[in-house]
Amino acid sequence: MAEVQAKQAHTRTESSTSSETAYSTSEIQTVKQAHTRTDSSTSSDMAYSTDTYAADEKKHSYSASTTSQTSVSSITKANRESYQSTSSDLEANAEFDDYSQKRFGFVRYTALNVYRRLFSLAFIGNAIAFVYLMVKGAAPLDLVNASAINLAVCGLCRHPLVVNSLFLTFGSVPRSAPMRLRRLACKIFHLGGVHSGTGVASCVWYIGFAGTYTYHFQPSPASIAVLVLIWFVLALLLAIIAVAHPAFRAKRHDYFELTHRFSNWAILALFWVLIFLLGTQDGSLSTFLINLPAFWILILLTLATIHPWLLLRRVPVKAEPLSPHAVRLHFSHATVRFGQGISVARHPLADWHSFASFTDQFDAPDTNFSCLVSKAGDWTRQAIAAPPTHLWKRGVPTYGFGYVFRMFERIIVVTTGSGIGPCLSFIEDAKRPEMRVVWQTKSPLKTYGQRTLDLVKRMDEEPVVIDTSVSGRVDMLPIVLRLYKEFGADAVCVISNPQMTRSLVYGLETRGIAAYGPIFDS
Repeated sequence: MAEVQAKQAHTRTESSTSSETAYSTSEIQTVKQAHTRTDSSTSSDMAYSTDTYAADEKKHSYSASTTSQTSVSSITKANRESYQSTSSDLEANAEFDDYSQKRFGFVRYTALNVYRRLFSLAFIGNAIAFVYLMVKGAAPLDLVNASAINLAVCGLCRHPLVVNSLFLTFGSVPRSAPMRLRRLACKIFHLGGVHSGTGVASCVWYIGFAGTYTYHFQPSPASIAVLVLIWFVLALLLAIIAVAHPAFRAKRHDYFELTHRFSNWAILALFWVLIFLLGTQDGSLSTFLINLPAFWILILLTLATIHPWLLLRRVPVKAEPLSPHAVRLHFSHATVRFGQGISVARHPLADWHSFASFTDQFDAPDTNFSCLVSKAGDWTRQAIAAPPTHLWKRGVPTYGFGYVFRMFERIIVVTTGSGIGPCLSFIEDAKRPEMRVVWQTKSPLKTYGQRTLDLVKRMDEEPVVIDTSVSGRVDMLPIVLRLYKEFGADAVCVISNPQMTRSLVYGLETRGIAAYGPIFDS
């Protein structure tokens, strides 16, 4: 024991006298998980192997703590600069979890999260109006107009130009604004709650229309055709809602996307036929259409649906294989700004995949921007095994989750695996916040390469990089809590798999910390 402690002390002394210590590519320093330690001080002292332990007592100007920081994990040098990361011992991090739990936090951040509140607001407001009109005795065309209005809001919530406008508006909140206002503005990525709430509400209005028309049905060749179309459209609306359920969407995403897209197109086409057939029963078709709000709404929806496809292009791709588990795709067809992403596909009518993008100006100036792709399904697996030379793109680059973090002074960026790709978009923003990075992944140097690690270091000179191939998965909440306090951060950005994102964001929000992570419908 004395020899182990002496070696540790000697290592700390050497690291304090040298700002940079060279490591070979095979040396990865990681921390063992706190739960593997015993209560005895002897076992605690022996938790680290002297062969893999390294400490860095470099003081940070932003640190509020006077104690030295021991290494949580570090990435090694690969024929280039030494790449080290520093933080605190997991066991010591426990003392920083002195936050009081918010009252009703479980309900507020699960059942009543912002997404569900927006959904409820959109749906319940429509439900009250629906019940009132049905009791009063609404005309069938009133129900059609109400359904069309909700469909318009639902569809426009997903149009790239509308999304960009909303993110630019909410993201323009200045850093001098009250923290409460900034925390609320940052929730704009929960806009999917409005999309789904109005989508379900439109179906309810349409069911009322179908029921009312059927109840007052009078047989004729035109009315029979109208009745068939009404119920066929309703079947498509119900199919869209069914496949959009999170459980189905997670397991059968390709079926969800194809059903969503082609059913939407079919509904638009059938709605046009339906309105014209209704107009022929009214006497004057032109007067009927001009005075029908659903007609003008249908024109708007048709244009909004066509617009992204007018920008459909097949663009060249330069693939940079990183490992059997990841590839970096470089593009030159456009330029992107901080926080933007693109949608790409191998075939324009097949499944589309959205990726956050980041600039190539620092390490690949021959192209404009990149997307980091790692194994997460059939499409990504194929992209890695057989890198594409061309891909289809549609629409315009769209702002996403990360853009709103510009309104904060200091943030903690927490990610796992290929989630580092979206985080890398921060490096090109001149007004980006100061940040600390916590990245947990398997064999980061081997999987993502030295160039990726160099880009990570542009965001944080001493990122906390946890190699799970050595340490196993560790609980990142204690690490984040300590960094949050020491760094004086305003918010925490989490980009990981859904389970990890929900767990970490929940743990932070219930402690009163502004934490954000993309959800399934962001």
